[in-house]
Amino acid sequence: MMNWAELLSSLQQGDIRALARCISLVENEYPSYQELLRSLPPSSKKIIGITGPPGAGKSTLVDGLIGQLTRNGSKVAVICVDPSSAFNLGAVLGDRIRMSDWYTDPDVFIRSLATRGSMGGLHPKIIEITDLVKASSFDHIIRSEEHTSELQSQ
Repeated sequence: MMNWAELLSSLQQGDIRALARCISLVENEYPSYQELLRSLPPSSKKIIGITGPPGAGKSTLVDGLIGQLTRNGSKVAVICVDPSSAFNLGAVLGDRIRMSDWYTDPDVFIRSLATRGSMGGLHPKIIEITDLVKASSFDHIIRSEEHTSELQSQ
């Protein structure tokens, strides 16, 4: 059985590995992951949302925002929702490739999520994952999402 209180405490203290693990547990619907979600404190942190069609410059904009926010001393978390690969339903990872300068920055966390075939271009657990990131120690949260052909054709 998972010790949710210990994991949540680590997440709130800024442990990036704890955040990544929590996201994976929720994303993969680990047994009793709802207990972790129920124990999250309420948060009034705002989310910066960037959305648009492929090639619109979302990654360039997010890259610039990260630079500006970190220059001001802020910690930034980025959730990139990428289209799913037709081969394994994993994220195509286009956003992360274009933001590679930030991988080693201790004040930046970037996580790509695949839509996993979900209609509308969002990950099925995006709200829960966003709540996890809001419970972490980041000052700013950016969510970058690509309009998919499913959304555009509706």
